[in-house]
Amino acid sequence: MKIVIDADACPRAVLQTCFSLGKKYALPVWTVASFEHCIDSENHLIVGNDPQASDIKLMNITEAGDIAVTQDWGLAAMLLGKRVRCLNPAGRLYDKGKIDFMLEERNLKFRHRRGGGRTRGPRKRSREQDHKFAAILERAIQEQLAIDIDS
Repeated sequence: MKIVIDADACPRAVLQTCFSLGKKYALPVWTVASFEHCIDSENHLIVGNDPQASDIKLMNITEAGDIAVTQDWGLAAMLLGKRVRCLNPAGRLYDKGKIDFMLEERNLKFRHRRGGGRTRGPRKRSREQDHKFAAILERAIQEQLAIDIDS
């Protein structure tokens, strides 16, 4: 098992939490980002500036039982299909039962914006989100470790 991070737009607090918990549980932490981002990590993969380059690399390096951190709902849907646990930087686990609804919502918002409409952006990141993310990630690690031991 490893932790894999879509690091292009990942908050620094989330990266630090992943590194800290990776060290605590002796798990490798992989970061993937375009060459425009400078990330200090032992296992950092640099990809081109193409819009889907990070997603393709993440799909190629993940395997069942890994944990991925991404804001990209489309990427999360594909990773869930590979039996990878996925969570977003706000600490929300992606769920197979809800991902189709989320993708439909994303499509509707895209069509609304393309037609000239406006949607709200994300709120400023809070300390509560940092704590929630850390708790959810640690729980996901513990659950996956328990599954790995039982297998």
